[in-house]
Amino acid sequence: MLARGENAARVMKKQRRKRRLKKKSLAAKYIKHKYDALEGAPMSNGIVLEKRVIEQKQPHSGLIKCVRVQLRKNGRVVTAHVPRDKAISFIDEHDEVTIVGLGGSQKGQMGSISGVRYKAIAVNGIPLLELRRGKKQKTKR
Repeated sequence: MLARGENAARVMKKQRRKRRLKKKSLAAKYIKHKYDALEGAPMSNGIVLEKRVIEQKQPHSGLIKCVRVQLRKNGRVVTAHVPRDKAISFIDEHDEVTIVGLGGSQKGQMGSISGVRYKAIAVNGIPLLELRRGKKQKTKR
């Protein structure tokens, strides 16, 4: 309902301020920590709690290899996708992984991977790509 009369500007300004953060994209900009587990950082480290398999959303069928990671910086637990063939075999429980955002729109999920916003790129400081190619070996902890 639009305000009319002498105090219209004041009332409209108050309503605008109240409803501004209802829009999720704007809220994410101002309240980063609420939506983004990385808190605005490009990447973060965490400890692998478990390996799991997630089924894809409807039109696709297949199993996506993921890991549950507890972040070191704030203790949050997130699910991270492990990209490419046989890469999951290089990750064990209690390993330290580096995760980055998946790159979906508005820091969300990508494609048919439901509820997964991050991907693992390194294990114990060694890139997964080099482990897969056999260029390097995983360090023992």
